[in-house]
Amino acid sequence: MLSGFGYDVHRLEAGRPLRLGGVDIPDAPAGPIAHSDGDVILHALCDALLGAAALGDIGRHFPDTDPRWSGANSVELLAAVVALLRGQQLRPNNVDCMVLLERPKIAPFREQMRETIAATLGISIQRVSVKATTHEGLGPIGAGEGVAAYAVATVVAATADQPNAQP
Repeated sequence: MLSGFGYDVHRLEAGRPLRLGGVDIPDAPAGPIAHSDGDVILHALCDALLGAAALGDIGRHFPDTDPRWSGANSVELLAAVVALLRGQQLRPNNVDCMVLLERPKIAPFREQMRETIAATLGISIQRVSVKATTHEGLGPIGAGEGVAAYAVATVVAATADQPNAQP
């Protein structure tokens, strides 16, 4: 079993859409300023999975200097990372994500995020954790000027008879 860690952060701007964990969050007061859709949960998760497999980071595979990734849906980026893992005979095993955001609260969207992530990774929803916390009004995230996420992931060898097992 291999493990990896990921982190992502974006500034927020009023009037921009907010997508977290592959889910569009309606009526969010602000959304990320980013080259892609700015989904910090999925970006941190991509980095965690890539790190577990020693395949570099999200910027190496999806550089913000490449117009192909402008406005990209991060679910597609995560699916591409899973394909890279498969190419190394690996598969995701377990993921744990933490988003740091003052508002809106993500509780109403948490299960949909878990479902989206589990389906994209090809694992059981019981192996996907999505949590949230605020910054208690401290710093740029606490002031509502930014959003960040951390992720930890484990990957295991993909066997020929169970390339995407869902235990």
